[in-house]
Amino acid sequence: MKIYAHRGASRDFPEMSREAYLEAVIQGADGFECDLRLTKDRQLICWHDSNTLRMTGIKKNISRTNFKDLAFAKPLLLSELIEIAEKNRKALAIETKHPVLTSGAVERELIRLLNELKPTIDISIMSFSKFAINRIPKTFKGVNLIKFKLEKYFNSASVIGPSLALIKAHPEIVSDAHSKGRAVYIWTVNNPEDVKYCAEIGVDVIMSDIPAQARRALGYS
Repeated sequence: MKIYAHRGASRDFPEMSREAYLEAVIQGADGFECDLRLTKDRQLICWHDSNTLRMTGIKKNISRTNFKDLAFAKPLLLSELIEIAEKNRKALAIETKHPVLTSGAVERELIRLLNELKPTIDISIMSFSKFAINRIPKTFKGVNLIKFKLEKYFNSASVIGPSLALIKAHPEIVSDAHSKGRAVYIWTVNNPEDVKYCAEIGVDVIMSDIPAQARRALGYS
């Protein structure tokens, strides 16, 4: 089972900051997870919320603000994260956020950037939106994030991403997905006992805020 740093090593550093991802490397994460939003001037940044309030105390809507005017929030460009991942040979799981005013523009810009940079690392593109998943070319690995059991039947993604709560309630989802040739990514797993549980039932990837703790739970050196 692989361990991806959820928004970087986000227990120890601000989420999705350069420092959080560099710390994830030190903690031995197999990959990075990030959320993706599009600024007004079409810059792809690693940011979870629709605005900057929670992280900075100042409210600026991401989609209505140019990148240079977000400097106070210190957002990491996706291209910068890809560079860190490439340098350290880490996989990357990118979640596009929806709903947004620009609809599918975030996926179009993401695919354009990936085609331009041609990263050689393993990249997954994730979303809760089935419309977003359908916009992802088959040349890329799509991950349909799900909160409810029935959602696993209504998507075309090659990977499903159930919540930890859903998997604990319905562990058979993992073996069912594997029987159909689908991998399973679980979010967000921070308790050592939950890490062990995911490994025992055959989960392929977990997202964790504390990669080092997850590694210790599995007995990794």
